[in-house]
Amino acid sequence: MKRIEHALEVVIFTSRWLLAPFYLGLVGGVLIMLIKFGQEFVHLVPHVLSAPESDIILMILTLVDMSLVANLLLIIIFSGYENFVSKIDTAGHEDRPDWMGKVDFSGLKIKVIASIVAISAIELLKAFVNVSNVGAPGTPGIWMIEDKQLAWKVGIHFTLVLSGVLFALMDKIAESTPKHVGKKHGN
Repeated sequence: MKRIEHALEVVIFTSRWLLAPFYLGLVGGVLIMLIKFGQEFVHLVPHVLSAPESDIILMILTLVDMSLVANLLLIIIFSGYENFVSKIDTAGHEDRPDWMGKVDFSGLKIKVIASIVAISAIELLKAFVNVSNVGAPGTPGIWMIEDKQLAWKVGIHFTLVLSGVLFALMDKIAESTPKHVGKKHGN
């Protein structure tokens, strides 16, 4: 019976490698973001001198947004792989990010929600910058639609911020429980 139990545990432990293709797929996602970033940048360059300032700001905010999404993907790839599959052997590399190997699942969760909130904030800022470009005075129907869309974006952003605060609060409460306090101090 002990041999069956051991074999089952080996299979279960080895199954963590089934996650590796997910992380490779996310690396592909970073590549796709790079292609879209390049496309947006090439689209921006010819308009730098002719487009209104608000359009340039919107285009640059789109580039910032893509950069934040790519950063989020890398955080998930590195932390997820190291937490659930295997350690990445780059300890001596000078370019190794300081946070690599130190972000546990709880920290990853907070980083992900913080990144999502930042992305949402950029989208909200783009909507606020763009609000002056919608419709002309005297066309209340268009303004009404934009007001609803803007209200939804603000509501979604507020919900994401609140979720982030609640995640952080839950982690703080969990860390203060005796089980976690003892682990943190090496007991």
